[in-house]
Amino acid sequence: MSRIALVHDYFVPMGGAEQVVELFHELFPLAPIYTTVVARQRLTPRLREADLRPSWMQHLPALERNFRRYFMLYPLAIESLDVSPYDLIVSSSSGYAKGVRRRQGAVHVCYCHTPMRWAWRYDSYVAREGFGRLTRMVLPLLLEGLRRWDQRAARQPDYYVANSQVVAERIRQVYRREAIVIPPPINVSRFRPSETDEDYYLVLSRLMAYKRIDLALEACRHLGRPLVIIGDGPDRKRLEKMAGPQVWFLGRQPDSVVTRFAGRCRALLFPGEEDFGMTPLEVNAAGRPVIAYRGGGALETVVEGVTGVFFDEPTSHSLAAAIEEFEGRSWNRAALRRHAEQFDRTVFAARFLKFLSTVAPSSCAQEVAAWTNLPSFNLREKSA
Repeated sequence: MSRIALVHDYFVPMGGAEQVVELFHELFPLAPIYTTVVARQRLTPRLREADLRPSWMQHLPALERNFRRYFMLYPLAIESLDVSPYDLIVSSSSGYAKGVRRRQGAVHVCYCHTPMRWAWRYDSYVAREGFGRLTRMVLPLLLEGLRRWDQRAARQPDYYVANSQVVAERIRQVYRREAIVIPPPINVSRFRPSETDEDYYLVLSRLMAYKRIDLALEACRHLGRPLVIIGDGPDRKRLEKMAGPQVWFLGRQPDSVVTRFAGRCRALLFPGEEDFGMTPLEVNAAGRPVIAYRGGGALETVVEGVTGVFFDEPTSHSLAAAIEEFEGRSWNRAALRRHAEQFDRTVFAARFLKFLSTVAPSSCAQEVAAWTNLPSFNLREKSA
């Protein structure tokens, strides 16, 4: 039996946070993964094989369609998870998982993607969500209670690991806790640079209003540039109404399609302010540059003039100007790839497990150290 338990907010949308949990599962394959709800049809093959243990929320009606509407139930569900048999709890949290209740003497390490965005950055998160008047009146009252819970839950972890300096500062401001920074893992080997250049810009993203895909649509429409959008989400209908004739919405696509488009695009457009943003590095791994908003985690991953360019204002005009500037430059594909390799999953695993080895209970020492023998990772040298 594993002495380690993994905890994650939920498995409904699949994004960067779920990639982190997937890697945790590879490192600790015997550790169960506790969570609130699971949309199994969306899981990667590796996560489908994991010991997933959802809460009572799994039995709620129309779960996949309504999982955001149940937001006031997640604190109750997280606190109902029984992780008392485990000596080391590793949580992956952008909302609720940090609130899991451990027994006395156990150690809880939280890998924090961000403090709860919809509670603490309400104005920027919901500004373009199209909520009705009644929702806008009631939601702030509900979120006040959620913020109070979040403050209490933030005391549960013994240690915080942030995915970026931006998030570490938010943890300090919101939770009054310190965090070390370990950037999340990029699966560099998944991507291969292509010698084939095609004439389109690319967006790879969940279609959420706060991600500002509308800026990419407007800028490309203004310039007459082709745009391919891979991803799905609640903002898709609104975005489709805005789209010009040279915009293609491909929805969710398998890895083979994503890697093909990433390797042949002119550049990735990254118009929102993200906590970290793994996609720019994935596209760099495919030998392609990025045009990103100058804010958030992109400041820590985009090297201006080497791996991409920034635009300074959250407007389509500013993005269009950056696209025109970008088109006057040339890019070294090998340099782009080398930059992404600094964030490879093996680098992450070595750094994260090295940290765990300093804080894990002695009962978990052997399990934490077992990563050095995993055939899928060559970490001995990288951990030096």
